[in-house]
Amino acid sequence: MTPERIERCVTSVTWIPSEAIEGLPKAPFSLGATHYDDPPPDTIDDVASLAATDRCRFANELRAWIDVDDGRIIGAGHTGRGHLGSTTVAFLGMEAEFEAVALPDLRNEPVGMVGSSGAVRFQQTAGGKTGIPSPRFVRRAPFVQLRAPTAWTTLSLTIHADGSSEFEVAGASPFPRHWIYDHDGRLAAKTGVIDFTTWYRESHGTATPWGDEDSPALVAEVVTALERELSRTIMRDGARPTIDELDVGGLLTVQGEPGREMFVLLDGLCDVEVDGEVVADVGPGAVLGERALLEGGVRTSTLRATTPVKVARVSEVDIDPDRLTELREHHRREDAPRG
Repeated sequence: MTPERIERCVTSVTWIPSEAIEGLPKAPFSLGATHYDDPPPDTIDDVASLAATDRCRFANELRAWIDVDDGRIIGAGHTGRGHLGSTTVAFLGMEAEFEAVALPDLRNEPVGMVGSSGAVRFQQTAGGKTGIPSPRFVRRAPFVQLRAPTAWTTLSLTIHADGSSEFEVAGASPFPRHWIYDHDGRLAAKTGVIDFTTWYRESHGTATPWGDEDSPALVAEVVTALERELSRTIMRDGARPTIDELDVGGLLTVQGEPGREMFVLLDGLCDVEVDGEVVADVGPGAVLGERALLEGGVRTSTLRATTPVKVARVSEVDIDPDRLTELREHHRREDAPRG
């Protein structure tokens, strides 16, 4: 009998969302010399093209296989790789592309039950230095660097002899945003918190996987396609929203209080509380607060920051009422069974 080859993959796509840059490095973005990224698509089928056309900063494609003979794993290996993108810069009517600098992909030897009916775990780190170098103060010698910081993800993938698989985000740079796609190319998860300041100052040299130091990643569930569409429209096409920040424990809304604003959660995680109980948690990209606008101007839940949070405040006049009604029917978090 010919052995069966089972191939699975998980892919991360890294991009810079609106309002993610802080301090002096934000100037080229504010002046239009370079750009934030549009959110990646809901599904991907050609990750190499996504990186090559300046639609993401880089991608980590962990693709692996096992050979199974009569229910037993007899071989395993990697076939994936990292994909580095480029950054387009415009100045005085001219455009130039700065290619990112790839670092070697880091892969483990497949770990697991080769020779058994169990499973094999694969791990891969991919990334590199972003496209545009800029001077910055750092906490290690030589204390001032002109090189770009390093961005990366570390993904793991477990493939079972029965053909099932699961993935994990084992680590990631604190910046930019990382979206995770499953074997079928569907958006499945995303990192919930970005930290530009830490990344800009510390993610170089030994403070990277190539220096034997990774950073843990806090992963959030994906929001609906409608929320992603509304979020993109609010941040790119409408009136410029007000950006606010909350510390851990800060309240964005309080159940029962009046409210005539909506919010786009740009970064961080919030608990949704109804009558003092947590009914859901939400992460970046979530559009919040629409029920008060549609149901008498009273907040139906409390939104409490569980990490540092950055939000955009949006007036009700900037949103199509029909889209708000559609969003309300998708949400109904407050009506979910509790306990």
